[in-house]
Amino acid sequence: MTNTRIVLKPGKEISLLRRHPWVFSGAIARAVVFDDQDLAAGHWVDVVNHKEEFLGTGHYSDGSIAVRLMSWEALSPEQIYQKKLREAWELRARLGLPNDQTQAFRWVHGEGDGLPGLIIDTYERHAVVQAHSLGVYADLPIIAQAMQSVFPALSTIYSKSKAALHDPNAEDRYLLGQSPSCIARENGWQFEVNWEEGQKTGFFLDQRDNRALLQQYAHGKTVLNTFCYTGGFSIAALRGGAQHVKSVDVSARAMAQTDRNMALNGFESQHQSITADALKFLGEEREQFDIVVLDPPAFAKNLRKKHAAVMGYKRLNGLGFQRVKPGGLLFTFSCSQVIDDELFSHTVTAAGLESGRGARIIHRLNQGPDHPEGLYHPEGHYLKGLVIAVD
Repeated sequence: MTNTRIVLKPGKEISLLRRHPWVFSGAIARAVVFDDQDLAAGHWVDVVNHKEEFLGTGHYSDGSIAVRLMSWEALSPEQIYQKKLREAWELRARLGLPNDQTQAFRWVHGEGDGLPGLIIDTYERHAVVQAHSLGVYADLPIIAQAMQSVFPALSTIYSKSKAALHDPNAEDRYLLGQSPSCIARENGWQFEVNWEEGQKTGFFLDQRDNRALLQQYAHGKTVLNTFCYTGGFSIAALRGGAQHVKSVDVSARAMAQTDRNMALNGFESQHQSITADALKFLGEEREQFDIVVLDPPAFAKNLRKKHAAVMGYKRLNGLGFQRVKPGGLLFTFSCSQVIDDELFSHTVTAAGLESGRGARIIHRLNQGPDHPEGLYHPEGHYLKGLVIAVD
């Protein structure tokens, strides 16, 4: 038990009884603190109903989500992380990860693995941790110990949490080892992953299965991969036998790493890197391609930006339709959590109608299974995609 109890108003425990891990500030009646410390963001707290019956334990926050539950049992932080990290590792083992072809995968996916605020991505024997809450950030030493207990072969643990927390006092640091990068395998492809300088944890693991799908369609095709980052979809297309691939990203650093990935896999002669704003490039480009990939960053990180995001996705997909050859394919994605599947589909439909071209959805895509969505936490579903056959 912790030194603080968060007492809920009558009836506000219903969502917790349905196993949703968030407690909103409006549900709280009072906080009962048993020591001299003031309640602050990041503290461990127990949540109880108005009869003071135990419901769960987790991290307190000053935001609208006041508590993120880490356990429905009265366990210590050390016990919680040891238990949840092992369960998450065992789930990946059931998914066949890691294996000889893939050594890059997500070990912990926040609420989907019962650990809100914690992301762990694994590359070979290296792990990158992102803390998305002050509570998880404070617990990093405990987390690192539990990680080494579950995966003793780890040689590097890097905390890349500063950008995720938006806290000037947070810092990125090594919790084990000092390696800044590695060559990681995904579906037999090789990628250079640099967690110190790259976006997020250095690579976007959630698209692994969708890249493999693109590989199946790529033989003999010309491919345009926009918002390519370090070339994941481009490598997949070339491994599938694509005739030629153009990769576009606004980041010169990402394009330089894309070129290194092409060299690692022996595809320099079949590939062209273009450092440019993808939307501007799509508006000016006149060539059409057999396959076009639209995989932009999140256009909306909160509900206030939802309408602007919809307009952005419509414009982007409208340009994408124009670049697809007759009989070609459009792979289009959104990673904006506030844009649900139905709204994204309707937005792409509107763009298709404006293009005046016939089109059919042949695949509906999601994040990979190592990015699980908690059954009782639908907010964990964020990546959605469509593969569209364009007349």
